[in-house]
Order: sequence, then structure tokens, then C-alpha cells
Amino acid sequence: MFPTIKEVSVSDFPDLSSPLSSLCQLLVFTRYPELGKAKTRLIPALGVQGATELHRQLAEWAIAQARQLQDRHKGAIQLVVYFTGSTVQAMQTWLGADLVYRSQGQGDLGEKLYRAIEQSFAEGMEHIVVIGTDCPSLTPELFAQAFHTLGSHDLVLGPAADGGYYLIGLSRPISELFQNIHWGTSEVFSQTLNIAHALELSYVLLPVLPDIDRPEDLQCQLKINP
Repeated sequence: MFPTIKEVSVSDFPDLSSPLSSLCQLLVFTRYPELGKAKTRLIPALGVQGATELHRQLAEWAIAQARQLQDRHKGAIQLVVYFTGSTVQAMQTWLGADLVYRSQGQGDLGEKLYRAIEQSFAEGMEHIVVIGTDCPSLTPELFAQAFHTLGSHDLVLGPAADGGYYLIGLSRPISELFQNIHWGTSEVFSQTLNIAHALELSYVLLPVLPDIDRPEDLQCQLKINP
């Protein structure tokens, strides 16, 4: 018998200071901040240098929040950075040599995401959370909410204001969630949720937050210090 589909308010989460499973992995998908290759849709508004700098700040913010989560839950969270656009050595110089780095590899975003998730489960992980680095409102508390939720649900999603999602978490591999999705469009979140309904998955929705991808998104208040 399938679990009941349920949307849970974030107020229903347990104490976020409570211990997490030692088999949790946070995967961060990002790109090396190479001029002309990062935040290309923002180049008309910010210029090549400005768009690259914004991407760098957003990525460093996301990594800093992930490190805070690690510090609060010693030994419980493994952090893996999936990158494109450069080498492991360049990523280590940028974000630190203490992190694990893996290439995103080939394929569309869905193929890259599921390949990374599948590898984590194959390594024995129980709860996998994946984030991008476009959202300036990511916090350690948000990540902890996602991990706590996966103790009793199949799926957790963080919907982005532009129709995508800034976070996805799974308690088991579900390849269908990454197939037949129109990546890079405003339909990504709704299509993913429709698949979750069709599969009768139990899920939790985190708060809707902004992504910074397009010139109109620059109206959002960044939490990042310049």
C-alpha cells in the first residue's frame, strides 16, 4: 500500500538541533566562475564581469551555509561539490581543498542530477539533498529541515519563485523524477510534483524562495555581503 501524499508545513518539523543520521549527503551543483560562462542571462544587465562575480558570490554563500550545517552536526553530513567548467585543482583553489569534488559529467540536468544521486545511494547514503547555487536565501536551517523530513518522507522539494526548484531531497532513488522534465523552464517544479503525485510519493514542500537567474530576479534582496 502506498503512503498518503501529504504536504507538511515547516512548522511541523522536529527540533532542528536534534542529531541527523550519519548517512546524509549534501550535493552542491555549481559551475566554476569563468568569465563569459557563468550567469550568461545576466550579462546584458551586469556585464560579463558583474555576472561572473554574482555567480561567485552566490556559490560561495551556498558553500558557507553548507559548512555551517556540517559544523553543527559533526560527522553527520558529507558535502560533495558537483562542478562543471574547470578542473578539480581549480575548484580546490576556489572553494577549498577539504571538499570532495566530482565532475557533473555529460547529459541534460536531469541525467546529471540522477547520476549523482544514484552514486550517493550506491555508496550507502540514506538521505540525499541536492542544491544549486542560484538561491541567495539558503541557510543551514533549511538544509536541516530537508534532512529531518527525509526520515519519514520519500521526497522534499524547495520550490523556486521562477517555477523551478532550489532543492530536492530523496530517501531512496526515484529516477522518474528526473525524466521528461523541461529543464530551464518555469514548468520544472510543477512537472516534478505531477510525477510525485503519479507515483504516490509522500513529500514535503519547503518555502518558496527566489533564484537569481534573469535580470528581473535582481530585484530580490541578496543576503550576500559584497
